Amino acid sequence: MAARKAIFITGGASGIGRAVAVHFANKGWFVGLADINRAGMAETQKMLPASQSAVYDLDVRDGKQWEAALAAFWKDSGGRLDVLFNNAGIGRGGPFTDVTPADHDLMLDVNLKGVVRGAEAAFDYLAKTPGSCLLNTCSAAGLYGSGGLAVYAATKFGVRGLTEALDIEWAPHGIKVRSLMPSFIDTPILDSISSGSNRPPRETLAEAGFEISPVELVAQAAWDAVDGKKVHTLVGKTARQLAMIARFMPSMIRNKAKRLQDARL
Repeated sequence: MAARKAIFITGGASGIGRAVAVHFANKGWFVGLADINRAGMAETQKMLPASQSAVYDLDVRDGKQWEAALAAFWKDSGGRLDVLFNNAGIGRGGPFTDVTPADHDLMLDVNLKGVVRGAEAAFDYLAKTPGSCLLNTCSAAGLYGSGGLAVYAATKFGVRGLTEALDIEWAPHGIKVRSLMPSFIDTPILDSISSGSNRPPRETLAEAGFEISPVELVAQAAWDAVDGKKVHTLVGKTARQLAMIARFMPSMIRNKAKRLQDARL
C-alpha cells in the first residue's frame, strides 16, 4: 500500500490556503495547516476529513518557527513532505508614497522573505521525499507592475524569479519548483489591497473589465501544477490575457496596468 502523501500549507487559515487544503485532503492527502491565525486554522480543519490534518503556529518571517513547524510536520506525516505550499501573503494597495514604510516592510517580509525562509527550511525534507514539489503562490502582479501595487508587485516578481532559479538548482535533487499566478481571486486579500475609494473593490474591478475567479479554481490549479511540467501556472482569464500581452504585445500591457490603477487598487 502506497504511503499517504503530505502537503504543508502556509496561510492555511483562509482563502487560497483553505481551498487547497480541502482539495488535497479530499484526494486522500495528509494536510499540515500553518498560520498565525489559530481560529482560522481551526475553521479550515473542520472542513477536512478526521485524522487527516494537523495545525502549526507559524509566522513565515521567522526561520526558527519554520524549523520547528516542519520538524513537527515530518513526524506527524510519517516522514513525508511531498509538497510545501508557500502560500502565506498580504496585500497593501495605494499610491507608493501613501503606503507606509511599515506596510512596505511587511509585504517584503511576508510575501518574499517568508517564501525564502520556507525554501530554506524545507529543502532537506523535500530532498528526502521522492517526486516532491515546492509550490509558491506568485500572482499575475508578477507579470507586469501596476500603479497602486508597486511593492506588492515587486514581491511577486521576486517570487517568480526565485521559483525559476530554484527549479533549475533543485532539479538534480528530484525537486520540482512551481508557482501559481492567479489574477483576481475571491479571497480576503482582495479587500486588503484596495485604496482610495469607498466602493467595494469587486465593483470597481468589474467596471474596469477584470473578472474575479472563485478560489476553487486556484485549488484545482495547485493540484495540476504539482505534477505538471509548467514552471508557472496561470490562473484566471486576466492572468492569461496579461501573460499573452506581455509576450506578444508588450506596448499594450501598460494600458492594462493603467486600467488597474483606475480601478483604484
